Amino acid sequence: MRFFFRSKQFKFILSTVIILLALSITFFLIGGRISPQADIFGTITAPFKAAVTKLSNSILDFTAAYTNGNEIMLENSELESEINSLREQLADYENVKNENEFYKNYLEIKDANPDFKFAHATLISKDTKDPYKGFVINKGSASDIAENDPVITDAGLVGYISEVGLTTAKVSTILSPDITLGALDNRTSDSGILSGSLEQAKEGNTRLYNLSRSCNVAIGDYVVTSGEGIFPEGLLIGTVQTIGSDEYNTSIFASVKPFADIENLREVMVITSFDGQGGLVVGKGE
Repeated sequence: MRFFFRSKQFKFILSTVIILLALSITFFLIGGRISPQADIFGTITAPFKAAVTKLSNSILDFTAAYTNGNEIMLENSELESEINSLREQLADYENVKNENEFYKNYLEIKDANPDFKFAHATLISKDTKDPYKGFVINKGSASDIAENDPVITDAGLVGYISEVGLTTAKVSTILSPDITLGALDNRTSDSGILSGSLEQAKEGNTRLYNLSRSCNVAIGDYVVTSGEGIFPEGLLIGTVQTIGSDEYNTSIFASVKPFADIENLREVMVITSFDGQGGLVVGKGE
């Protein structure tokens, strides 16, 4: 309100009110001295009195409206501030809730593997030119993340850290032929080598190859890491979709659909440490 009293609008209103008061007093004094028989003056001044009264009431109404408007504006500003504060609290609550839910999904993995150390990371960009769905996360060596660290979700294996910076790292996924790892059928223990290919990646799959022709792998079986190479034993990879044989008909391969939804990832866990860590990548795929 202090700004209102300093404004040009207030000075104009004040000047007008003073003039109106002067006119009202003048009309009153003159009217009081004229005899009842001299109604002609009252008749002449009546329109002016009415105009003055009307203008005075309008100014008073304007002043009240202006004052009330300022009060409403202040109230609206305070309400908007409270709403923004509540929105921030709600956003914080949702973040904490989602984070708690995220960590809760890893408790079973952590309980089964007490030697695992995790670093939670969020995707910050995807390599749109990479047919194997590689991406960048918001954590790097400053968070104890190193090259070849396995990357997972609560659903299963995603890939590994292929490049690392101080605060970011690149992840190559299990759809890529640049990654090879020992894997086995969880039901039959038949083992092979898991690696991607462009053909399989187009379907969102990877491939388990070098399976023995006498293996008992079946469609629907779970495939897990065997513990060879840079990945710990027992990480879920995916399910067998199809089974075929290589061009020389000497071995069997299986198309595997990853459990992790690599196409729609938002958050991942990097396994920064586990017992037996330090093995090398088995080799390059096709």
